[in-house]
Amino acid sequence: MKKLKVSDSAPRKYKINECLLKRSIDHHREAIRKIPRYIGISLNTLHNYRNILYNDSQDIPHEIVVLFEQLFKLEPGGLLNKTIKGKTLDELINSEII
Repeated sequence: MKKLKVSDSAPRKYKINECLLKRSIDHHREAIRKIPRYIGISLNTLHNYRNILYNDSQDIPHEIVVLFEQLFKLEPGGLLNKTIKGKTLDELINSEII
């Protein structure tokens, strides 16, 4: 399998890189070392999460997103770089969708 190089300027689905790059180099290195152990993922998985592009179908499991939001002091839903709009249940029930 050929590795796909992701450009640093490519738009990401999640703000993980943005949040990490706000830190000093020492804090950034320490975060990269400690986050995988804290969340229970591998370092490679962390890098994969950081590189999910805006239109990719890949997602981070919800529980891990919540942990990232707490680590970076973001509001719920604040880790996502795009807005998700949907209907309320009442709108869905009253709509013509079968």
